[in-house]
Amino acid sequence: MSKKIVIVGGVAGGASAAARLRRLNEENQIVMFDRGEYISFANCGLPYYIGDVIQDRQKLLVQTVEGMNKRFQLDIRNLTEVTKINRAEKTVTVKHVQTGETYDESYDVLILSPGAKPIRPNIPGIEEAEDIFTLRNIPDTDQIRSYVDEKAPKHATVIGGGFIGIEMAENLRERGVDVTLVEMADQVMTPLDREMVSPVHEHMRLHGVDLQLSDGVDSFSNQGKRVHLKSGRVIETDMVVLSIGVAPESSIATEAGLETGIRGAIRVNEKMLTSDSNIYAIGDAVEVLDYVFKEPTVVPLAWPANRQGRLVADIINGRDVKYNGTMGTGIAKVFDMTVASTGWNEKRLKAAGKAFEAVHVHPGSHAGYYPGSTPVSLKLLFHPTTGEIYGAQGVGMNGVDKRIDVIATAMKGGLTVLDLPDLELSYAPPFSSAKDPVNMIGYVASNVVLGDNEVVHWNEIDDLVQNGATLLDVRDESEHELGKIPGSINVPLNSLRDHLDNYSKDETIYVTCQVGLRGYLASRILRQNGFKVKNLSGGYKTWSQVKRDFDAIEADASAANETAATATEEAPQAMMNQPIGEPIFLDTCGLQCPGPILEVNKKVAELGEGETLRVLASDPGFFADIEAWAKKTGNKLVSKQFVNGRVEAILQKGNGPAAVQAGAPAADGASMVVFSGDLDRALASFIIAQGAAAMGKDVTMFFTFWGLNVIRKPDAPEVKKQGLEKMFGMMMPSHAGELPLSNMNFGGVGQKMMKKVMSDKNVPSLDEMIKSAQEAGVKMVACTMSMDVMGIKEEELIDGIDLGGVAAYLGAAEGGNLNLFI
Repeated sequence: MSKKIVIVGGVAGGASAAARLRRLNEENQIVMFDRGEYISFANCGLPYYIGDVIQDRQKLLVQTVEGMNKRFQLDIRNLTEVTKINRAEKTVTVKHVQTGETYDESYDVLILSPGAKPIRPNIPGIEEAEDIFTLRNIPDTDQIRSYVDEKAPKHATVIGGGFIGIEMAENLRERGVDVTLVEMADQVMTPLDREMVSPVHEHMRLHGVDLQLSDGVDSFSNQGKRVHLKSGRVIETDMVVLSIGVAPESSIATEAGLETGIRGAIRVNEKMLTSDSNIYAIGDAVEVLDYVFKEPTVVPLAWPANRQGRLVADIINGRDVKYNGTMGTGIAKVFDMTVASTGWNEKRLKAAGKAFEAVHVHPGSHAGYYPGSTPVSLKLLFHPTTGEIYGAQGVGMNGVDKRIDVIATAMKGGLTVLDLPDLELSYAPPFSSAKDPVNMIGYVASNVVLGDNEVVHWNEIDDLVQNGATLLDVRDESEHELGKIPGSINVPLNSLRDHLDNYSKDETIYVTCQVGLRGYLASRILRQNGFKVKNLSGGYKTWSQVKRDFDAIEADASAANETAATATEEAPQAMMNQPIGEPIFLDTCGLQCPGPILEVNKKVAELGEGETLRVLASDPGFFADIEAWAKKTGNKLVSKQFVNGRVEAILQKGNGPAAVQAGAPAADGASMVVFSGDLDRALASFIIAQGAAAMGKDVTMFFTFWGLNVIRKPDAPEVKKQGLEKMFGMMMPSHAGELPLSNMNFGGVGQKMMKKVMSDKNVPSLDEMIKSAQEAGVKMVACTMSMDVMGIKEEELIDGIDLGGVAAYLGAAEGGNLNLFI
């Protein structure tokens, strides 16, 4: 016997149910209502159409009314809103959006798929505000895209740091709009834990997003062009995008007396059946069970809606299937970065009082010896004794999606952390490593479950050290010098056994390394020698990412990561002693800073005094780094040169670090990091640099990220660039003459006014200051890592610019008494 099935709402849930219903039964009458014009569209792709990444609007339309009607023999009535459910009569009251006509439609079975609506809070001034947008559907998308195309806004304020807010911030930046993102929490993307989201914050700042965290909107004024934050800050803006979150669109269900749950979502059972035996509900408007702990939750994502749509069609047609719950697996693109998670995070586990443990790893996306490998940061949450997996998070440039999907599949399959090392995953050097990152985090978590390793976390270690705990950093000395946790004691792993008598077995010893591996090895040594020991999960890398982020300003974060000083090319220097034998060869090509320096440090440690080492590196910054390293460690740099685009250096091992002689003059150098690409700040940096040089100081200026635009030549030759590099090039000033002001730029008018005043008062131009600084002996260095990120080539820089990296800057800074960040 045929049924009349009425569906309220299309898109993911409703359209999936309608298509599946027809595939299973040709006889049923299927009617689908949707109050919008478009019944099936790619709502997850909407931000990318606004950003012009997706250029063809038609590609967003998955199915049209005509096409779906014809293929599936459906009765689709778009632009028709269901306003009431009459349960006793088994009818729904509908209203045509354009004509206002109302009528009742009967049903045998009703499927509710109304979705969720953007939250629009009652903030003072919001009703009078113009150009405030939300993003839910095609008309919203058209409205925002038209505004950006026609009005060319200079600044946008995005309120909310969830998936939509992040994607809108990125795509507005892609359109050349300055973006301030305001988030009430202390982080964006709350499915991630604080330490995992720190590199995301850093990456967003790098791409010019002004992050205002732990702050909310207090009011709007000037018709929405002025945003007043609770902190007192006022943002002048051209447009506002509200992405605070969504709420279940469940009003017709509530008014019909159907049971609702958390956040007003429609309550359903495992068969997606509501409290009325003739009414089902699916998608963003329903309350479901969380897959991990079987607790009620609301998860407005595309996969659950699609899956529920198919399942409800099966159930209506008599199939014995059920919905097993939602894990909340999600992923987002954040500029060049991939961010993904599945299951529960640490915040949620703590709030629920669940027993859990967590581990972190930072492996490469594929084999390190194959070009293009990038770090993948993973976090795994699990039961500390059973190994049941509760959740996972991943952040990185490549390979994150694959790893989180594997772990999500493992969770659905009931695997524990003890099973992850047994997963036989595809491997070839361009794609993975013989031990995939999923295998690796499985090994690390298994060590905890089996009792082979105890961990301490980034948010615990500082208090422990301040209260007198012993923290051993088992990295090599050169690594420790490049950055360390305050209070840590450097005992390189290979010499740890020689220092065991220095520590008490009555206290817990804490150990750390770069990412956790050497810390684990150290903990095994200590444990088997009778010590109580805990290893810092994720090592210094996890701790330092959060530390930089907690500095709260991107300048501090960038200064901590990207500092360098110049090292000019010199004639080969004389040997300190006659070399012993032929030079030993070390190939560090493919490693990024500070990798080559670390490899050199290890290799030199194996040499005897007077022996020589020939090093080859593909990182241009190594040209400057190696000289600073040699001076600091008391070794001799015999020569350095570029050979076929690579740096070749010859070193001779000395007899230890060079000591400062008694009575030697105090260091009198000055170094400054020029991070800003603003005209006024660039002028200030060169005024200070010339003044310092005039006072007899050795001055080094290090240009990083946006500051690289200051030293780009106006007549740069055309160089070959890839897609993102070309986009960066179009977005940035092409030379110093195009730099904007940091304030009151007014579309370039302020810049012209500044130049006019400078000319009238006989103040040298920026180009003249740059030339004068070079003539005064000021050394100028471009950060090679920043050049790579920004897509700037050496050929585009003015003459006389050196390339540098971390070790070079530390060496120069150590020889100075003035350090500035601009």
